[in-house]
Amino acid sequence: MPTPEFVQDLRSKIGHDPLWLPGAAAVVYDDDGRVLLGRRADTGQWTLITGMIEPGEEPAPAIVREVQEETGVSVEVEHLVSVDVVGPVIFPNSDVCRFLSLVFRCRYLSGEARVNDDESMDVRWFSLDDLPELNPLHRKHAENARYSTGVPNFVR
Repeated sequence: MPTPEFVQDLRSKIGHDPLWLPGAAAVVYDDDGRVLLGRRADTGQWTLITGMIEPGEEPAPAIVREVQEETGVSVEVEHLVSVDVVGPVIFPNSDVCRFLSLVFRCRYLSGEARVNDDESMDVRWFSLDDLPELNPLHRKHAENARYSTGVPNFVR
């Protein structure tokens, strides 16, 4: 999974020290109420579709872009589900990051779900009753987003 150029530029200055980065995640539902998940190529774990927000990029268009790039699926953002802090994440090369993650509920528009880049080894739709093993935060988002009202969850 390629590291964005802006992160490489920062890393050339700060080394492996902790970085605070903006990220986004999509809970994508199709018309049958199934959620779209990707199996990461680097860890083999099933996850929501996620990605970094590029400098100057708006968060909602960023997650629309990430879903298209990673899965070949076109989506429309319905609303913000939650704002979370994820990490610290320590990468195999010893880089340390924390992510401010904006989680969006998205509606499927078109496209065949497929592996569309080198970040995933599998992409599939799952019913909420038959989700694969997910980290607890992604499972919570997949379940809660189904009934979210547009008022985001966050730590108060």
